[in-house]
Amino acid sequence: MRVVIAEDSVLLREGLSAMLARFQVEVIAAVGDASALMSAVSEHRPDLVITDVRMPPGFTDEGLRAAVALRVVQPELPVVALSQYVQHSYAGELLASGSGRSIGYLLKDRVGDVAEFADQLRRVAGGGTVVDPEVVRQLMQRRRDPLGKLSPREREVLSLMAQGHSNAAAARILSLTEAGVAKHIGNVLTKLDLPISDDTNRRVLAVLAYLRSQSD
Repeated sequence: MRVVIAEDSVLLREGLSAMLARFQVEVIAAVGDASALMSAVSEHRPDLVITDVRMPPGFTDEGLRAAVALRVVQPELPVVALSQYVQHSYAGELLASGSGRSIGYLLKDRVGDVAEFADQLRRVAGGGTVVDPEVVRQLMQRRRDPLGKLSPREREVLSLMAQGHSNAAAARILSLTEAGVAKHIGNVLTKLDLPISDDTNRRVLAVLAYLRSQSD
């Protein structure tokens, strides 16, 4: 099995490469960012991609977005996201890509047996699906709670919106600038995936989502 690894930590990248070699897995490229991952896959056509989620330059979801992009072009490309986190943005898209086949999402801290891990990689490369139960739990929890994507501060801002406070009033209550409140509101509207329309209507939809969550 020929594998491309994307991991920004040199020690983890080299350690994973050495570990896979023990199980007759050939690491044909080991790179440190999402752009290099895209190039390596294009050049080497691997049997499997293993990618971290958070990588340079932003250390947010670059690896996951690259994996989704790769699966758009090659839906059959086996991909395993190996991360310390459940990154909710794009995780659903990755797991749904390619009809849910040849895909995996594993948490680094929960890999307790390297032989089992190697077997999981082979299962994904063979068309199977391997997802850590904790990943499933968190994604299902987010799906039930539309506000689950929001940060605590964004929830506070949305709560004040629902109470009818203006941006200026919310800024005074939270000891923020009006620009800071406006930025949080923009994040709320984006994270709730509200349809693009005028901002007033989107604010109303956001408040309705908040009120529904409080009544559940």
